[in-house]
Amino acid sequence: MSRPLAGPQSLLRTLNGRAILEALARSGPQTRTELMSATGLSRTAVTQVLRMLDSAGAVAPAGVDRDTRGPAAGRVGLHPRLGFAAAVHVDHHAAHVVLVDATGTVRAEQHAAFPGAGGTGANGGTAGTGDRVEHIAALIDSCLRALRGPLRVAVIGVPGIVTAEGGIRDDLGPDGGAFRTALSDALGCAVRVENDVNLAALAELTAGAGGDLASFALLHLDDGLGAGIVLDGTLHRGFSGVAGEVAYLPQTPLPIGAPIVNDAVVGDLALGLGLDVDAPLIDHLTAAAGGDAAAQELVAEVGRRIVLIAGSVGLVLDPEAFILGGDAVHPLLVEAIERVAAEYAAQLPLRFLVSSFGPEAPLVGAVGEAASGLRAVLFTSILSPLTKPTR
Repeated sequence: MSRPLAGPQSLLRTLNGRAILEALARSGPQTRTELMSATGLSRTAVTQVLRMLDSAGAVAPAGVDRDTRGPAAGRVGLHPRLGFAAAVHVDHHAAHVVLVDATGTVRAEQHAAFPGAGGTGANGGTAGTGDRVEHIAALIDSCLRALRGPLRVAVIGVPGIVTAEGGIRDDLGPDGGAFRTALSDALGCAVRVENDVNLAALAELTAGAGGDLASFALLHLDDGLGAGIVLDGTLHRGFSGVAGEVAYLPQTPLPIGAPIVNDAVVGDLALGLGLDVDAPLIDHLTAAAGGDAAAQELVAEVGRRIVLIAGSVGLVLDPEAFILGGDAVHPLLVEAIERVAAEYAAQLPLRFLVSSFGPEAPLVGAVGEAASGLRAVLFTSILSPLTKPTR
């Protein structure tokens, strides 16, 4: 005769507690009846768990439900002072900071250029790293002053190659994790550093154009071109974090190792066409939309190069689609890409989609990862005491 499944009551409390915490984080304040429906737990179980979570300072009353028939029912939600997570997008010029709570709700936001903006990267080994860390920490502190609660975790999206250990490598070399360590010390919390285009790909995977795709490559065009690669629903970072550095794929007649598309390349193309060499791509796109023939030629060449990069990636990985992100969402550039792709369709069909978030995708991805990381830290902290045996 088989024995029925059984386990310690502490494990059951933990499982039930996590189910309720996840439901509150996912849907916001709820009544006991709503929590019963969301978790499948009995009223008695919900009441017992809420009592434990209340004693742990994890939940708090959140008004009453007056929309349903019968007596008004009290709602309960996650305690507003549990803490926050910081999502930060760092580019070569500025830092954009967003503070979120465990539900993923944005609670504060700051954006400001770095002092003396125009330098390169966030590499921890470069001059000015201390200034950049201080700048990011000051923006986060400004956000926190408007709120009540501690900072628990931070997710930082940066350009450049990011290793599994959080080290950053850009054109000035590796930093050995110095940037992450300095920022963690300044913020007093755990810091996760991630490549910004990978975060953009996670945004598309979880809430954007890639949600219904098993595989895709996000081609994000900003100061340069990078790819976020998703295979079988999972972000592919590569062994050393190099996966997605498609801007350096060989392309005739360019020499090996030459960048295919970035700000410097746009400047070189502009010089050959008699355009302003200091103007960013978005200015040339605007001019092209206004009928400037030289700017239209520049946009056509950028589109051709992006299609050839997609073709190289497609021959190796064969993703379901390529998602165009960053400046590549401009309608004129999308049109140029699709026009060139149609020329190669007989040899190599390529499907292009437009990002759901455009240039904001890296920050959207950082927000999602920060909220997820905050829930993991908070729920583990809240539920760990419940698993300890009582005497």
